[in-house]
Amino acid sequence: MDESKEITDNGTTLLTQQNRKQHHQAIVWRNVMLFGYLHLAAVYGVVLMFTSAKIATTIFAILMYQVSSIGITAGAHRLWSHRAYKAKWPLRVILIIFNTIAFQFIKLYFMSVKVLVLNRLGTEYGIFKYKYVLLSIFSNRRNHVYEWARDHRLHHKYSETNADPHNANRGFFFSHVGWLLCRKHPDIMEKGRGIDMSDLLADPIVSFQKKYYKLLMPLLCFILPTILPVYCWGESWANSWFVATMFRYTFSLNVTWLVNSAAHMWGGRPYDRFINPSENITVALLALGEGWHNYHHVFPWDYKAAELGDYKLNMTTAFIDFFAKIGWAYDLKTVSADTVRKRVERTGISGQGDAQTSWGWDDKDLPPSDREAATIINKQG
Repeated sequence: MDESKEITDNGTTLLTQQNRKQHHQAIVWRNVMLFGYLHLAAVYGVVLMFTSAKIATTIFAILMYQVSSIGITAGAHRLWSHRAYKAKWPLRVILIIFNTIAFQFIKLYFMSVKVLVLNRLGTEYGIFKYKYVLLSIFSNRRNHVYEWARDHRLHHKYSETNADPHNANRGFFFSHVGWLLCRKHPDIMEKGRGIDMSDLLADPIVSFQKKYYKLLMPLLCFILPTILPVYCWGESWANSWFVATMFRYTFSLNVTWLVNSAAHMWGGRPYDRFINPSENITVALLALGEGWHNYHHVFPWDYKAAELGDYKLNMTTAFIDFFAKIGWAYDLKTVSADTVRKRVERTGISGQGDAQTSWGWDDKDLPPSDREAATIINKQG
């Protein structure tokens, strides 16, 4: 075959791909400084956690981490990005609140949040001094569910290409956090315009979050988590800010980023050995079941995002199953054992490869054989 005619998986010729210059993505230095502050504040939060913070504050931080994680895993990811199940409006409201608490970065806008830190100067003066700490919260976009889902569908559709926002072929650092420290590649904008988002535009709860995100996000992610420990159990303002807010928030971000980085580099690939996503048990544990990534990229429409593993390593599935039992979650899509076996034979350890990809259940490129063989649990309508 003529080299210029040889086609790669991302639709370009091999010759074109070899000769194409890597697009220069300018560093956004304000993002670098702000992420630097976040991580320094989180480290200080760890110090305070073991030296002066109340145990109730640490427990509260862990609880908020779990809640915000569910807002990403069960909400933005499995429900709204992949349409792996359907949810009635009360569950969608719960998930949209949890997701707003999570606030994950995509792009850059600035918002000033004044955090009141109360410092006692000493009994000699018997007065209080109020110090205002200005935090610039950034994200080139507001990163509500609509934008999170759009970028995630793009990630699945064009995984490990320049159209993938966190292309793991560019290394661990880039796929973990580096992609947030520079401008987006032009291919992301170009391909992103072709992603069908009509289903989310038709969801009034997603639209409500999108419209009022600038008000809801600071309140739920930063202000309330700082105020509640102070007024509910007498925590200091500094401990509340650095432990319950900064440490919790930064830790949650890094756990999610591990799905983009570590789970695309280290682990087994029993379902498709031709792709980067891997089965990573550590990420599965930290990210409430999102580490079974080789399976997930092969079957992104499975509500469990995994074939194996119990609730201990997939708490998100336990959450969805609970709401399925009370009727708030329904049409849970999963893969039959026979379909998994056939896919393993085709693309697993001894398979020949399969270039077809989809972002989830409603993608027009989902293989008809997968749709026909799917098992739908708690089906309604």
